[in-house]
Amino acid sequence: MNLLRRASQFFRPDQSKLIGVVLLMILGVALNLLKPWPIAIAIDSVLGEKPLPDWFPPIDPGVSLLICMVLSLFVIHFAVAMLTAFNSESSIDIGLNGLRRVRLALFEKLQQLPLKFHLGKRQGDLIQRATWDTYSFQTLFQQVLVTGVTAGCSLLLMLVVMANLNIPLTLVALAIIPCLLLTMKRFAADMVQRSARAQEADSVLASRVQQNISAVTLIRSYNHEPAEIDEFASRADRSRTLRQSQHSREVWYLAELALVFGAGVAAILWIGSKQVMAGHITVGELIVFLAYLTQFYDPLNQITAAGSTVSAASAGANRVFEILDEPIPQLTGDKLPAADLKIEFDNTTFGFDPDKPVLKKLNLQLNPGETVALIGPSGSGKSTLLRLLLRFHDPDQGSININGNNLRQIDPREIRRETIYVEQEPILIPGTVAENIAWSNPHATKEEIEAAARDANADEFINELEFGYNTVIGEGAARLSVGESQRLALARAFLKPGRLVLLDEPTSALDASNEQAIAAALAVLCQGRTTILTTHR
Repeated sequence: MNLLRRASQFFRPDQSKLIGVVLLMILGVALNLLKPWPIAIAIDSVLGEKPLPDWFPPIDPGVSLLICMVLSLFVIHFAVAMLTAFNSESSIDIGLNGLRRVRLALFEKLQQLPLKFHLGKRQGDLIQRATWDTYSFQTLFQQVLVTGVTAGCSLLLMLVVMANLNIPLTLVALAIIPCLLLTMKRFAADMVQRSARAQEADSVLASRVQQNISAVTLIRSYNHEPAEIDEFASRADRSRTLRQSQHSREVWYLAELALVFGAGVAAILWIGSKQVMAGHITVGELIVFLAYLTQFYDPLNQITAAGSTVSAASAGANRVFEILDEPIPQLTGDKLPAADLKIEFDNTTFGFDPDKPVLKKLNLQLNPGETVALIGPSGSGKSTLLRLLLRFHDPDQGSININGNNLRQIDPREIRRETIYVEQEPILIPGTVAENIAWSNPHATKEEIEAAARDANADEFINELEFGYNTVIGEGAARLSVGESQRLALARAFLKPGRLVLLDEPTSALDASNEQAIAAALAVLCQGRTTILTTHR
């Protein structure tokens, strides 16, 4: 119930639509109550000799009455069909609105979570949760709210009508409900657990696909395809085994429900037939009761059969809430000082593993406008130092101060807004060359974008591309060399205003001639700005 309460928050903005859907459901249930009566009247009063009910308008028995009943039956079915179609379309619309809100909330949370969270997660698993597991909320809405409300209204109205028709048969119909509840209780927890294990296996499988695609050049260069296929086959077998276990449990759950319903219908048919033979009720009345029994058992069947679907959806929703419940760092803080930036590392210690610090009691001071180069081998903490300045991480001990203010007290968005950051491995987004350069300044003009490209020594190769600045770069920048990608990343840096420049191996993928040209351009970029440059050389 707590899960359903939390899931319902994503559908509350459509509350007015929900009320309309519920009212249409109740109207549809009321119309369904009329379905058996044209058949019963035709059997008892047209084919038989029973007088028409007192509430029925006077019509001569015979063909006229039969035509009237046939038309009435068609009109009722037509009205129910139209109501059902309109209601289903409305409920689907509400469900998709809720799905969008869940996905948006999850995506926003992923943007806010610290880098440490992302480094400790499989990318494929996060993709699985954001795309497929979020469908669980729409399923819960459809099965619990739509099916539950419709079934609940149907059960209540059918129960009243059936009790007015025949109390003994109604009591027999009610006798199966405890059996249904017992079956649901026996199977529910196990189905949720099996669904959760199956979804986790699918998540691992999705992660494996994502990793394989990202490393396709490495895999092929080492002829590692057979090993990758074997590994994937092993994980696919595990996913299949767990899904088989989940669906097997669901199948036997539904089979037991069918047996319970079958026993109830058989008992009512036996007792009802005895009442007809004893003259207590007519054949038409028995047919009406059996028709109502179908409508009474159908919502019961929907509710109980939905148990397996809800179990799987609950597992998926819980996986989404695991991320939504993750604590996020506080993003509020002081404004960045307006003066030129003076940066000081004061006994700064940090490590991804607290027992193995990467930086140990680092003391470093950068005066405003000063450029400092950090030279050292891989793994010595150069890139980590830059990430600490961007507050991707916070020091384990010591502090980082800007103009005398502890960096922890400054809004991280402030420092990032004022920082020009070029990563060691350039990251380009799917889109055009111009869009990639303008990523750092979305309002930049065409002239500004081209000027930034010239500063980064990228204009020449860009103009040689098929569509120049409008050339679409595929995912992973497969159409560009590493050096070209790095120059686009540099052009992006030239386009961004800021007082702090962080350059992480900015020329590592360039040849000697291009490196000299970029070095001269970087001197212009860093002029008047506080700059930290990392390099092996």
